[in-house]
Amino acid sequence: MNYINKTYSVENISSIKLAKKFGTPIYCYSYKKIKENILNFKKNFNSFKPLICFSVKSNSNLYLLREIKKLGCGADVVSMGELIKALKAGIDPKKIVFSGVGKTSEELSFAINKKILLINAESKSEIIKIERIAKSKKKIVDIGIRLNPNVDAKTLSQISTGKKTNKFGIAEKDFYNLVNSIKKSKYLKLKCLSIHIGSQILDYKPYVKMLKILNRIINKSSHFFEFIDLGGGMGISYNDKIKKLNYSKYSREVYKFYKNQRSKIIFEPGRSIIGNAGVLISKVIYIKKTNNKNFVILDTGMNDLMRPALYGAKHKIIPAQKKNSFLNKNIEFVGPICETTDSFLFLKKFQKLNENDFIIICDVGAYGMSLSSNYNLRPKPIEILIKKNKITIIKKREKILDII
Repeated sequence: MNYINKTYSVENISSIKLAKKFGTPIYCYSYKKIKENILNFKKNFNSFKPLICFSVKSNSNLYLLREIKKLGCGADVVSMGELIKALKAGIDPKKIVFSGVGKTSEELSFAINKKILLINAESKSEIIKIERIAKSKKKIVDIGIRLNPNVDAKTLSQISTGKKTNKFGIAEKDFYNLVNSIKKSKYLKLKCLSIHIGSQILDYKPYVKMLKILNRIINKSSHFFEFIDLGGGMGISYNDKIKKLNYSKYSREVYKFYKNQRSKIIFEPGRSIIGNAGVLISKVIYIKKTNNKNFVILDTGMNDLMRPALYGAKHKIIPAQKKNSFLNKNIEFVGPICETTDSFLFLKKFQKLNENDFIIICDVGAYGMSLSSNYNLRPKPIEILIKKNKITIIKKREKILDII
């Protein structure tokens, strides 16, 4: 994913050729980058060989899930829909963990029937419901408890999940009684302690604090957990100014924890596997000049990529074709949706653009298509995968008649 002869290319295939062949907008993924990310993740934590359960919510494309499965990953799911898709992708049920605060009776029953590895419970009420369903089926169900450690992940407030003010997990004050209660159950087997403090985390120090809390709580509980699910949340660099997560330091801390507890470690990465493996190719429809800035109006909007509107996230935007001329004027890249928040990026300098030029929105592999919608009754874009210079349509572009 780089420039070849001044043209942005994905695995040696020109983004401009892709745009002209398939139309825009296009979600385009690089298999090479996905594989590289998974291999690097395994290498970083090779000292204790964790179970890697890919976060399906980050990207639920069936074709991609199949490719990720072939590279040895399981799945982290948060709904029955995601569970069905993971199973359809051929992922081993014994490599699937089911998280989320609002699992329904139907979802829990389905998960139990499919004999997945773990259901990570997030409340006393959920544990009672799981036990009731297990009893009705006369089955023993393996579960985990998700702990809320009250740790600030130093990330966006909208994607922080480990503070006491967040809806996720069980507080320490309730944890020990629940452990003892589950141990007395004839239908539940407490196998896992789960934790997930947030997303897009770039500082390893919150993880260190999390591990210290886990060590203390596990030791106090006097219960051996076969699995410790450390969640995901590992961030990526969305622009050149953002520092990368120090995997070396984080890995060393997890290894110390592992040596102390001797439990099988589970990770739930999503963004760190797929985030930088996808780009969104778009076309400039209009350039609207005003006194204080130029609006570059694209044919993609917040319906296709919600993160900027939802979180204030900033994705790097680059030209599909490099030129030597630049415009030193305020530029705002916006979409066609009837919302002021349908804005991608504000820049003070960019190369000169013309209407019908193509641009690339970078690092959209995670929480891009999976957060997309048909808002303003706009069809969802096509998705393609480039693998060894072969182009595969992995999801067709919707047509207007598909959605009305």
